[in-house]
Amino acid sequence: MQKEINEFLKYIKVEKNYSENTINNYKKDLKEYEKYLKEKNINIKNTNYKLVRNYLTYMFDKNYSKKTISRNISTLRSFYKYLLEEKIIKSNPMILISNPKLDKKLPNFLYYDELEILLNIPNKETVLGLRDSLILELLYSTGIRVSELINIKIENIDFDDKRILILGKGNKERYVLYGDTLKELLKMYLNNSRPVLNKNSEYLILNKNGTKITDRGIRLIISKILKKGELDYHVSPHTLRHTFATHMLENGADLKCVQELLGHSSISTTQIYTHITNERLRTVYLNTHPRAKEK
Repeated sequence: MQKEINEFLKYIKVEKNYSENTINNYKKDLKEYEKYLKEKNINIKNTNYKLVRNYLTYMFDKNYSKKTISRNISTLRSFYKYLLEEKIIKSNPMILISNPKLDKKLPNFLYYDELEILLNIPNKETVLGLRDSLILELLYSTGIRVSELINIKIENIDFDDKRILILGKGNKERYVLYGDTLKELLKMYLNNSRPVLNKNSEYLILNKNGTKITDRGIRLIISKILKKGELDYHVSPHTLRHTFATHMLENGADLKCVQELLGHSSISTTQIYTHITNERLRTVYLNTHPRAKEK
């Protein structure tokens, strides 16, 4: 099974353009499944629906969370689909397997004052501080994924129309827009920081060694920014993506437009943000309207 796993991971990286974080999760899930099959002395070619169901029961018995089990199911679904397409297996045992119903959890986002504090922490007077400031502003101003951010090339940026060509999931291309704040930061970074890091690289965001930055590198930078600012709230690259969508909808953006900018294939994925804005409206109403509170 080791060969099949390696080939599959290569496939989702090269053909599907999955993020480093997603690939690592898939690898972890498949390694655990491989261990289970070895213990049962079963070859991947001989697996069936019953065995997969037993594996899921095994995870439930081990008190795995619904989220983890759901992720494992998604991993196996993609893996078996690949094996079927490559004619390694004759039938797909995942066809009748469905994901467990997850408890609804609203995405984490930042309020305006929290966001302003975060964006003002990096020191724009330094080479790396200016780069870090650009990273935060890019994630918030455009709503792009961290995997999309690290792959932006200089040639992808249309400086006149203030838009960036993004290569998203499944190698789907889309344009994201940006405003004057990001325009000025880009100009400062390209003039003052990037030539010091590496003026010849084709990629926009570089690490301290002047080479293309990684997904993990971006997360470490944000972690250091939070520590420097002594902030006690959780922020990941996806938090800024959630914040982008939430703020857009709060200020009257059309749901379809936000879907396009985020690169969601289904509008149902984008609709989660309407729950956030509705909940905030409810909170504001209950806290401010004279007849909303109990006497």
